[in-house]
Amino acid sequence: MSTLKVNTLQNTSGNTLTLIKQVVQTTKTDVYTSTATSATAVTGMAVTITPSSTSSKILLQCMIMGEGIDGVYFYIDDSSSPLLIGDTGQSNQVRANFQIYRNAAESIGGIQPFMYLHSPSTTSAITYRLMHLNPNSTTVVLNRTAFDANNTFYGRFASTMIAQEVAG
Repeated sequence: MSTLKVNTLQNTSGNTLTLIKQVVQTTKTDVYTSTATSATAVTGMAVTITPSSTSSKILLQCMIMGEGIDGVYFYIDDSSSPLLIGDTGQSNQVRANFQIYRNAAESIGGIQPFMYLHSPSTTSAITYRLMHLNPNSTTVVLNRTAFDANNTFYGRFASTMIAQEVAG
């Protein structure tokens, strides 16, 4: 078995290669609840990163736990527009979504991971926010289930968002 050990990696011009240039993270441990019907930012779920080069890419990762009924969508935007992967012919284009259905007897939260590689082509600061769209005015909750009465029967969770600058 061989082992390769190096102090630094350089390109053919002699410049040191740094593949991940910076990492920023936010973690939300408190509960978020909303019945807003328009696109709304989730309080405390935003990261700001300033790319060092216009060729850099930003790898976004998010893990949220929450609950929503009847068409609640979560997505990430860059403070100006959603980062889209949906069909352009649809009215609600979203990066990721979850829907949890419940009855009066029980409530089960959902865990939603998502990743996106953004090419912003800028060296200006970018703020990425977790947003939700709730067209049916139901209750959206993050970090707990909707029926949580603050007792030991229900678990509480944390949600996190990470942005990494990747050399371009």
